[in-house]
Amino acid sequence: MKIYQTNEIKNIALLGSKGSGKTTLAEAMLYECGVIKRRGTIEGKNTVSDYFPVEKEYGYSVFSTVFYAEFLNKKLNVIDCPGADDFVGNAITALNVTDTGVILVDAQYGVEVGTQNIFRTATSLKKPIIFAVNQLDGEKADFENVIEQMRDIFGPKIVQIQYPITSGPGFNSMIDVLLMKKYSWGPEGGVPVIEEIPADQLDKARELNQKLVEAAAENDETLMEKFFEQGSLTEDEMREGIRKGLVDRSIYPVFCVSALKDMGVRRMMEFLGNVVPFVNDMPAPVDVNGNEVKPDSDGPLSIFMFKTTVEPHIGEVQYFKVMSGTLTTGVDLDNVNRESKERIAQIYCVCGQIKTQVDKLCAGDIGATVKLKDVRTGNTLDAKGCNYNFDFIKYPAPKYQRAIRPVTESDAEKLMSILTRMHEEDPTWEIVQSKELKQTILSGQGEFHLRTLKWRVENNDKLPIIFEEPRIPYRETITKASRADYRHKKQSGGAGQFGEVHLIIEPYVEGSPLPDTYKFGNQEYKMNIRDTQEIPLDWGGKLVVHNCIVGGAIDARFIPAIVKGLMDRMEQGPLTGSYARDVRVCIYDGKMHPVDSNEISFRLAGRNAFSEAFRNANPKILEPVYDVEVMVPADVMGDVMSDLQSRRAVIMGMSSENGFEKITAKVPLKEMSSYSTALSSITGGRSSFSMKFASYELVPGDVQEKLLKEYAETNKEE
Repeated sequence: MKIYQTNEIKNIALLGSKGSGKTTLAEAMLYECGVIKRRGTIEGKNTVSDYFPVEKEYGYSVFSTVFYAEFLNKKLNVIDCPGADDFVGNAITALNVTDTGVILVDAQYGVEVGTQNIFRTATSLKKPIIFAVNQLDGEKADFENVIEQMRDIFGPKIVQIQYPITSGPGFNSMIDVLLMKKYSWGPEGGVPVIEEIPADQLDKARELNQKLVEAAAENDETLMEKFFEQGSLTEDEMREGIRKGLVDRSIYPVFCVSALKDMGVRRMMEFLGNVVPFVNDMPAPVDVNGNEVKPDSDGPLSIFMFKTTVEPHIGEVQYFKVMSGTLTTGVDLDNVNRESKERIAQIYCVCGQIKTQVDKLCAGDIGATVKLKDVRTGNTLDAKGCNYNFDFIKYPAPKYQRAIRPVTESDAEKLMSILTRMHEEDPTWEIVQSKELKQTILSGQGEFHLRTLKWRVENNDKLPIIFEEPRIPYRETITKASRADYRHKKQSGGAGQFGEVHLIIEPYVEGSPLPDTYKFGNQEYKMNIRDTQEIPLDWGGKLVVHNCIVGGAIDARFIPAIVKGLMDRMEQGPLTGSYARDVRVCIYDGKMHPVDSNEISFRLAGRNAFSEAFRNANPKILEPVYDVEVMVPADVMGDVMSDLQSRRAVIMGMSSENGFEKITAKVPLKEMSSYSTALSSITGGRSSFSMKFASYELVPGDVQEKLLKEYAETNKEE
């Protein structure tokens, strides 16, 4: 195939909510370009995009699919992204490595929450957006209502390029107000009949054409002057004005298509080929050192690895974007992230699972390679003398967690290897082996997300696994001062064990004054601080230890052993075995034996004295609380609010945002374990939420009692 130069390449992300028709549109685009001879269908399980077994099983996209189309002497690199919110990582990746987003809107359901979410992401990345209203032949299709909704949500930047003469099952024609022509199709779609606009549509077409001309002229002073002088622009001038408007995001063109019947697809592709910005029209990306890296084919060679798949009979396939320079086969590159060397032995242009080998790719192009030794998603590979490093893809925090383990314990290592590989394919899957919870925690974007992983592990890798409720990382702390002492004494022939520790504990608050005197009952205890240790805890908070020993009651060499004993209990709190935090300890007295005292004796004495004091210090359990933000349609807001309140949520605020209601709340993590599924059920999948750790808060008394009983029962069983 032809080697395309940077000024002949356009990179496009195909986006939209689940069910909006992206995979079907991708088939129609490939068919129109002659890449495939026959369009596949989702029902037939033979589409270019959905070629992995799990996608055929479930009937929806799980991975983004890269394909290219040679059209109008241009190369269009397109990344078809899954629509389900659970697989949003793919869309985020695609938007970061492409230059324009085409967002499909279902004419039957209008702007959905997923549409808004992806638009918000595109806005944050400053990417041009084109809207395509799809499924105009659907039973419930209502184009005028969708356009009105889009203007309400996205504002006056919405500009129609086309409109259907009728929408619904009778859809077979539309007016193109850029070309000022009527397009119509037979029952099977395909090649349109192009003719003059009928008289009854002329006034509406002229009105929309005038709005389009004005929108195009606004982006160029020369065009604006010409528009004021002549009242119109040529087709080429309008294209140039629209291109500039796309680059600075002052215009969102709207197209009409029926992807299933291949109506309007070729016309939209003509627009993509003729009008959409080229790679070098867009602002240059910036590397981690703040260098602006222009897509210059003559510049230093640097490629960014943005996606990994594992394919049958091939193994790992690494997808990359040429950020600068020209990539040729056989070149040696340095992996700047892993400090290793790689040889690019083969370069492919990719169309789903079809790979076409090429000799080189220029700056801005997208391709794939295989059989690399030590490359991970997100790595940058540079030629000698180049010093670029890219790290611009940021993924959302996970929203759904499950503990995962193999059915057969001996398969634990094999499972971790599989999960590590799958994280490479989808970085929004996060795997943590939690020492605290004694579980392997798998986090993702939702129940669908994790269910898909389970299917793949069990069907592709033949490894049965079990999902379990993850334990909650509670914390323990105290609310008042307490005193205790403990003597550890053991005699078993020869040297024995002896250590006695007296200590006082109290809640630690940052910035609080040093302790002076404590009073318990009728007795006062005056502290004479000789030494202080502040120990920041890995799990948050601090342990502060004051050595207040006077008169040599305990030798200084045993203090570290006592501190180790305190840390033993901080790592396994006396109430539920959870981590303890924010405790101040004064070691003020004790006893030792000239022969039997040793480190282990004082470690055990310190640990037990601390446990007793902790239990008498009005201990409380803290639970992790998250900031939760929910976007819901107004008609189900009451049900969503009720559900949140049943989860011990504290509602912090409500507001309207682009046709949806936004609820912000603080919710305990314990209550969020099934929220993804519940919210989808309540709202029919028309909502989304995000969550972020906020703080640790005291659990209510009834919840604490329940936790204490559960822990006691567990210990009894063990």
